[in-house]
Amino acid sequence: MEFDISQLKWTREPQSYDIKEDKIEMITKPYTDLWQRTYYHFRNDNAPVLQMKTKEKYFSFVVKTEFESHQRFDQCGIVMYLDSENWLKASIEYENEAFQRLGSVVTNNGYSDWATISIPASIKSMWYRLSRREDDFCIECSNDGQVFQQMRICHMNQAIDEIQFGIYAASPENSSFKATFTHMMMGECQWLAHDGQQPDEK
Repeated sequence: MEFDISQLKWTREPQSYDIKEDKIEMITKPYTDLWQRTYYHFRNDNAPVLQMKTKEKYFSFVVKTEFESHQRFDQCGIVMYLDSENWLKASIEYENEAFQRLGSVVTNNGYSDWATISIPASIKSMWYRLSRREDDFCIECSNDGQVFQQMRICHMNQAIDEIQFGIYAASPENSSFKATFTHMMMGECQWLAHDGQQPDEK
């Protein structure tokens, strides 16, 4: 089980990109994003997404992101895009010179939610780890690639068998920036089985 860049496919291409064995760079197009309905009531489904497919039910995917942006809402990170109404993403989203939003969006059946925490605007690099246990997922982040902190656990209604996952970048406003992805790894699931309360009997 490994992350093979030759298996990566674009759902939508960015303005430009460069794919190497140890590094992927993409330049975003303006007015690109992923969001469905909730609160804002608009639907955006045009961000560049680069993914590979897998039927593995238990795995973890790790990637380091680096970016330099000063435009509101610019973002890059991990994604699991199944279709326009079922996907998840995690990223840093630039807000202003004081802070950014480190967060994740989970979209099931055409409705998105957004969970965030504010971090300093000076942070321009972040590691992410996406772990799968059947149709449940754990998203984590790390400053150093060694110690990961949980961002969220979620269930994906349409993650029944084969899924696709990878990386994305977006510029929801009139902006364009370079996102760099390195240290991409796929391996054994690092999200351990729960060892507390037992599941309810069916």
